[in-house]
Amino acid sequence: MTSDLKKGDPVAWETSQGKTTGTVVKKQTSPTAIKTHKVAASPEDPQFIVESDKTGAQAAHKPEALHKR
Repeated sequence: MTSDLKKGDPVAWETSQGKTTGTVVKKQTSPTAIKTHKVAASPEDPQFIVESDKTGAQAAHKPEALHKR
C-alpha cells in the first residue's frame, strides 16, 4: 500500500493474532507518542494512525503494512 490513504479510509493489517481491521485516523508526519509507544514518523517516513474496529485502540503503522478494504 502506498501513502495515498486518507482519514476515514477502512484498512486491514496483520497482527500476531491474525488480520485486524480499522479506520485511518490521520497521516502522521512528525514524531509523537501513543500511550507509551514512540512513533518515529517524519515527512520522509510517514506513518498512519489507525483505530481498531474491534477494540477502539489506536496504533501507528507504516503505509506498506496497511491494505485498503
